[in-house]
Formats: sequence, C-alpha cells, structure tokens
Amino acid sequence: MHKRLTLLFGIVAMIVSSAAIASGFRLLIIPEGLLSGGLSGVAMIIGYITDWNIGILYFVLNIPVLMWGLTDLGRRFILLSVVNVIFTTLFMQIIPLGNLTEEPLLSAVMGGVLVGAGTAVALRYGGSSGGFDIVASIISRKRDLPVGILIFILNTAVVLALGLYNGNWDAAFYSMLSIFVTGKVIDAVHTPHRKVTAFIVSKKSNEIASQLLQWPRGVTVLRTKGAYTSEEKDMLMTVTTRYELAELRKLISDIDPQAFVNVVQTIDVIGEFRKKPLY
Repeated sequence: MHKRLTLLFGIVAMIVSSAAIASGFRLLIIPEGLLSGGLSGVAMIIGYITDWNIGILYFVLNIPVLMWGLTDLGRRFILLSVVNVIFTTLFMQIIPLGNLTEEPLLSAVMGGVLVGAGTAVALRYGGSSGGFDIVASIISRKRDLPVGILIFILNTAVVLALGLYNGNWDAAFYSMLSIFVTGKVIDAVHTPHRKVTAFIVSKKSNEIASQLLQWPRGVTVLRTKGAYTSEEKDMLMTVTTRYELAELRKLISDIDPQAFVNVVQTIDVIGEFRKKPLY
C-alpha cells in the first residue's frame, strides 16, 4: 500500500510538473520565438522551421531517449518520466498559445522560472522532464563526466542554430538567458550540486547497503556510537548525484522509514567515484 501511494503521489507530482513546463512553453517562450533547453529546444527550432506541432515533436524526440533510459535507469524513474512527457505534450495541446507579456526579457525570465520549477519538481519526486535529464542521468551513472558542461554545450549548440537560422540574435541571447534561469531555479528548488554525500544511520544498514551496492556507486561502512543511548550502529556513507537523489530517498524509506539520513553538498570527488565493475 505504501509503495502504491508513493507511486501515486509521484504521478501527481509529474502532472503538476508537466503543467508548469507546458505553461512556460506555450504562454511565454514559444510566443516570443525563444528556445528552452534540452530536447524541448530542439523540438521548438524544428517547429519554427517546419511549422509542425512542437508538442508532438517534443513527444517524438523523447521516445528514443526514454527507451535508452529504460535499459540503464530504474523502471520507476522512467515510468514517471514517461508520465511527465505525455502530460507535457497533452497540456501543450490544451493550453492556448498566448502572450502574457510583450517584453521578451520578461518572457525569457518567467518562462525559465516556470520550466525550471516544473523540472525541479519532477527531479525532486523521482522522475524527470525527459530529454537531456535522461541523458544526464545515464552519463552520471556510467562516467564521472562534467554533465553540467556537456548539457551547456548541447544547449548552446541549439541556441546558436536558432540565431543562424533566422538571424535574430536577440532571440538567441534571450533564449540563453531563459535556459540560464531554468538551471538556477532547478538548483534552488532541487539541489545546487550535481554530487552529494549521504550519511545513513539505520538499524537495517545491511539491507540498505546491499541495495546500494547494486548501484554503480561505492558504499563505506563506519562504526558509530550514539551519545545518548551508547548504542553502536553502522553508518553508511555514499556519494551520489542529484539525478539519483530521489531514488536514494525512496530506497531508504522503503527499507527503514526511521533511518536518519544527512545529505551534504559535495564540491568534488578525488578518486574512484563509480563502483568498480566486478568483471
């Protein structure tokens, strides 16, 4: 029952997230001919060039990425991401194309705020808005690469393509501003660091550790002693990424809802970040 309620709550969060994202697209970004980041930006520039339905393009472009993620990421994460992409597409068909402001600067900033808030909610509750979020999740599991820089390069390429296509560099620069604001809102709502360290104190540390060892991450066991109870327990320490943080919360909550978890910011990791393969 608990797992079903958690999944249901996650689906509701994805619907709220998709409504915010679609509103940012339809009411602020698209009317000004701007771009968002990720695959949505690719869908927008194709839509501007061909006059095809941007919502449908957004859905079609996400299909291969979601299928790729299905083989590398958890089923729950992909399920919630699929829900988010589907409802974003539906809301983009329902929400009328409007122009809340005639000032492109306000459209860029507020559009970025809505899209960033929606994306952060999706990440916070165990899903994603598809596109580059899926790519980032896969890359962060397979390689310790600067995912943020990679996504920035991909987004910049999309924005430059817009400027080269229509010669309107104002729109391109406003799009870059919108993407920047989106990233800052995600950082503020979710977490500003792509790597975090979790310290987990639980009476079921062995069960939690066995589950964590199935991830491509290492786990360190530290023997601790409570100052008040003098009870000795094992504390687990593991470094993960912000894309896996929601999954980590769920894993711990399912095994031991009474566990004490302290998640701290990690500026950098020196040494082996990914768990070494067993073969």
